[in-house]
Amino acid sequence: MGKTRMKNAKKTLETGTEMTWCPGCFNYQILSGVKNYFAKRLEKGDKKEDLAIVSGIGCQGKIFDYINLNGLNTLHGRELPTALGVKMGNPNLDVHAFIGDGGCYNEGISHLIHAARENVDMTCVVHNNQVFALTVGQPTGVTEQGFTDKTTPEGVVVKPLNPIKLVLNSNASFVARVFADVKEVEKVLKEASKHKGFKFIEILQPCIIFHPHKGYKEIIKQIPKSHDVKNFNKAMKLASSWDYNKIKKNDKIYTGIFYKEKRPSIVDKHWQLKDLCKKKKSWCDRK
Repeated sequence: MGKTRMKNAKKTLETGTEMTWCPGCFNYQILSGVKNYFAKRLEKGDKKEDLAIVSGIGCQGKIFDYINLNGLNTLHGRELPTALGVKMGNPNLDVHAFIGDGGCYNEGISHLIHAARENVDMTCVVHNNQVFALTVGQPTGVTEQGFTDKTTPEGVVVKPLNPIKLVLNSNASFVARVFADVKEVEKVLKEASKHKGFKFIEILQPCIIFHPHKGYKEIIKQIPKSHDVKNFNKAMKLASSWDYNKIKKNDKIYTGIFYKEKRPSIVDKHWQLKDLCKKKKSWCDRK
């Protein structure tokens, strides 16, 4: 019966829309992990109407077409304020926003900072390939120095942002990073679902066309099990082990949960939202 329920859960998430990502794109891995995560939640009794997704413009934005859940496909870089609006309208919804690195770290960077700062109870999933892929390869805020394309023939001259350090300093209460692996994506989403507050998950996914990033995966290291996720300074130290710049021999790209802190979310801070939660006890009730 368990296998049948899981099969049915997966089937309800299908849209029948033709997938148009490049063959071999890591977005397929991310999609599989995300759908496995949602399917298992549905199998265990969660209702589709209690889930919502938001995406924007870019290669990652197509994920909206491939998951049969309620939500909005919005403007480039505006996924987080749109997700916030969904959350304010119905705080009982478990909202997941899927954003590219260009949309999140360029156009939408102020939204990221303030969503983290406000501890909005939603999940922010960033598909980071360090390039504007859909518009054929321009650099984003996390592209390494020296990267060249038609818009920067002499190469990127400024250092990239370090998003993990940025969201830590913006007071995010859950900060994680994984590689675009089906099981890792599913696992981190499951862990994030247990947390009440702003969940920031960055997924590293080399663009096989415009940013293949050779040597990238070879220096990825799992965060040690001994790491104290409540220790902010240790989280910052792990985040500093790689600066998103050109890969060097001794670099270590740590993946896993950097930081997790239990504290009131935006819903807990406003009586209007708390009242809406009381009217329909569901997602708000989790500890």
